[in-house]
Amino acid sequence: MGHAAFLLLAASLSVSLARPHLHPLSSEMVNYINKVNTTWKAGHNFHNVDYSYVQKLCGTMLKGPKLPLMVQYAGDMKLPKEFDSRVQWPNCPTLKEIRDQGSCGSCWAFGAAEAISDRVCIHSNAKVNVEISSEDLLTCCESCGMGCNGGYPSAAWDFWTKEGLVSGGLYDSHVGCRPYTIAPCEHHVNGSRPPCTGEEGNTPECVAMCEPGYTPSYKEDKHYGKTSYSVLSDEQQIQSEIFKNGPVEGAFIVYADFLLYKSGVYQHVTGSEAGGHAIKMLGWGEEDGVPYWLCANSWNTDWGDNGYFKILRGSNHCGIESEVVAGIPK
Repeated sequence: MGHAAFLLLAASLSVSLARPHLHPLSSEMVNYINKVNTTWKAGHNFHNVDYSYVQKLCGTMLKGPKLPLMVQYAGDMKLPKEFDSRVQWPNCPTLKEIRDQGSCGSCWAFGAAEAISDRVCIHSNAKVNVEISSEDLLTCCESCGMGCNGGYPSAAWDFWTKEGLVSGGLYDSHVGCRPYTIAPCEHHVNGSRPPCTGEEGNTPECVAMCEPGYTPSYKEDKHYGKTSYSVLSDEQQIQSEIFKNGPVEGAFIVYADFLLYKSGVYQHVTGSEAGGHAIKMLGWGEEDGVPYWLCANSWNTDWGDNGYFKILRGSNHCGIESEVVAGIPK
């Protein structure tokens, strides 16, 4: 082998060594992330799950149909350096709730139902406290996509304005008209929930009635949006929207390393793309000089930072600023 060819080989080897191919969910990946000393800490959230299960959770189709754009006139608004909707609106309990989408790619419906629940409370001055049903949205919105196999956040908000959404709490909670019917699964080796597999995934039926014993009727229980809209892919526009009207739904590309997030401000370090994922964005701030968005995930409280995570703000990291949708309740 000639000297030049050898150097070329050495160069290409060193490049591949710099970004090792690490198995997703492996201890090697956790150790690698923690060694490169980035802005966040990694650890195990999913212990005995197939990677296919995790890919299934990322059920958001990105770059879908857009809602009309709402531009906030942010000129007169003095945005604080940090903001947390949970602190701003302490009388709205859904702001502190972390849900669990189970083995179903329903994140698109969860981010919407969560933010809508918060906004119904915020815009009623805490007079209306309701858990909007992820189940109703997941199962009845045909224009939203493919149910447990993925959907569009924008279509979810549009559905709320046109068809309305009933109430419904967590799995087995018997709260509201249509609680979630897909069981949370066990991310840990020894726990009481059923194991997580990527196999299930039939979307439950759209049942236009409330569970037995709940009143009012399904039709009377519907809550409607007055408007739904896209928020400009701009840091200050998103901040103004959250500051003024409450949490929004955002979506981004999940890479394998995100699955291992424990604390700090997430930014992509290693690993391939797992899919598009939708979440609720509820605030922002800075940690050790690193700007972040504060988000609630729907993978239960044993994932990440008690169910929450922070992600790099201001550079459209993983597309986090490019798919923000919201709306105003009727």
